[in-house]
Amino acid sequence: MRKNSNTRIVGKHVILVPYKTEHVPKYHGWMKSPELQQLTASEPLSLEEEYEMQSSWLMDEDKCTFIILEKSAFENTGDEIGAMIGDTNLFFFQSEDCMKLAEAEIMIAENSARRKRRGWEAMLLMLRYGCEELAIEKFQAKISCVNEKSILMFQKMGFVKISESAVFKEVTLEKCVNETWRHWLMAETQGSQYIQTGEEEDIKSE
Repeated sequence: MRKNSNTRIVGKHVILVPYKTEHVPKYHGWMKSPELQQLTASEPLSLEEEYEMQSSWLMDEDKCTFIILEKSAFENTGDEIGAMIGDTNLFFFQSEDCMKLAEAEIMIAENSARRKRRGWEAMLLMLRYGCEELAIEKFQAKISCVNEKSILMFQKMGFVKISESAVFKEVTLEKCVNETWRHWLMAETQGSQYIQTGEEEDIKSE
């Protein structure tokens, strides 16, 4: 979406950056992995289709995505492509109870970045951005039944399982936004900042 097209979210160990054309080849390489296809319930795309998908992420107002960078790697090299470790997404739609709802997704594609709580931090930053900047009232996560680590992570974030589909082999979890949870998100992401591209700010100050 255009709203986040010039926004960077800087956390303690990760940086979220808009999904740009220069990120596509590496992302496309990730998604050739059968493991990632299974965990994300995704179908492989051609490189041309991936570029089209990237363009839709930029233009469509019903979805928002960020590429996740390993902060230390980016600080040491200044190379966004080399620092890429995954992505996080929100898909927006109106829920049956008329609340503004977003389906949240997270993927840590690089093995070297797993088991370091990078997915935890990146997802919390995205959820906070959804609350503060996109007025999301309820979050939903649909996760493959075999992805037990991701299911447990969302449950630790306060999400509750509301259904399980034997057909799609996935579970659905939800979390309604309230002030208590907002304060928890802020505490968990304390020190993070939003930076607009072009602003003279030093992202290494964190």
